[in-house]
Amino acid sequence: MDNTEFDTILNSTSKTRVCYFFDQQVGSYFYGPYHPMKPHRLCLTNNLVLNYGLHKKMDLYKARRADEEDMLKFHSSDYVDFLQRVTPDSVNEWKDFLKRFHIGEDCPVFPGLWDYCSIYSAGSIEGAMKLNHRMYDIAINWSGGLHHARKDEASGFCYVNDIVLAILELLKYHPRVLYIDIDVHHGDGVQEAFYSTNRVMTVSFHKYDGEFFPGTGNLDDIGIHNGKLYSVNVPLRDGIDDKSYLSIFKPVIQGVMDYYRPSAIVLQCGADSLRFDRLGCFNLTIKGHAECVRFVKSFNVPTMVLGGGGYTVRNVARCWTYETAVCVDTEVSNELPYNDYIQFYSPDFQLIPDHSHIPYKFENNNPKHYLENLKIKILENLRILQWAPAVQIQEVPPDIMSLDIDENLDSKDNMDKRKKKHPDFASLSDQSD
Repeated sequence: MDNTEFDTILNSTSKTRVCYFFDQQVGSYFYGPYHPMKPHRLCLTNNLVLNYGLHKKMDLYKARRADEEDMLKFHSSDYVDFLQRVTPDSVNEWKDFLKRFHIGEDCPVFPGLWDYCSIYSAGSIEGAMKLNHRMYDIAINWSGGLHHARKDEASGFCYVNDIVLAILELLKYHPRVLYIDIDVHHGDGVQEAFYSTNRVMTVSFHKYDGEFFPGTGNLDDIGIHNGKLYSVNVPLRDGIDDKSYLSIFKPVIQGVMDYYRPSAIVLQCGADSLRFDRLGCFNLTIKGHAECVRFVKSFNVPTMVLGGGGYTVRNVARCWTYETAVCVDTEVSNELPYNDYIQFYSPDFQLIPDHSHIPYKFENNNPKHYLENLKIKILENLRILQWAPAVQIQEVPPDIMSLDIDENLDSKDNMDKRKKKHPDFASLSDQSD
């Protein structure tokens, strides 16, 4: 698509009902000066979304922060207690627990750790609730998607697994939930949580060579007991590009939809699978990455869209902004609007810069026959599934948190309430009008 085809169409009305979760404070937390995870990327993303006017196409929410009771739906009590109480000043008092909970260089203790976990988890939980109540077709929480956290330990920059918490909420209303992960790293924490159940199918497309973090996600990892064949892993090699990636993504997801027939989808959109990512090794473009979102959206199944990895900050913001536009059925100009972080996008100041003249750092080591063999094996496993699993009718458990419809931050009727309750959002949206 060239720049002329990329013109802004902001007057069109999205047929897709979308809600968008954002707490401005989430971008203020800091893992450390040399740590690759930068929550500040969310400030860039949200500011760009607002300055493109995309907030006018969806409802904005600031979720009630998740609390101990919410976290205990998946995480162990001693681990949750640790996250609540540990601080940089008290970390020495917890030294006997650091190794046990996998706290260290990758997952450091930083100021406001518990608050950070509460914020990013809240959007995913409340987004699931709104999907359950059929208020929206798509719920977006770019601060979520931290897929490595386990029941009782942190891993891979992730402390609380908001994805698992969201899926557990979805399972109250949905007999089958599909989890799709396009992060460059294997979605091991989510797979592990649902490895023995057929109520959730996990599908992860990731780099795998046995050494690349987290070292899991082989083709033969297919689940156990009732969950056998309900874990789908697509192990990819360095340098995969858009054409190669989509040649396996689309048929695999089509097969999953045909054989599993989920009634809800959670899509983790880790941006570290993009070309030029600080920690990644794939060659996906923003348009290629977004095509995965567009394809999943085409099935018209209630979908939660989450963030995840992504360590070249400006490209993360570009990618998730473009994918927000995809979710609300809106094309946006390739020329970036003026925004608070415009200097980050120098020298091109474009949403999707033309990097075709720059040689690939990673050669595509995914030949056609390799991908074809992967596809054949995965589709064969799917065909073994005789039918999509169903569940008996039962009483629906209460929502994990209260659902306050008045918390819609973009409703005209609630404008005064919004400004009183959430001055951060009011000021940002006022600036973008």
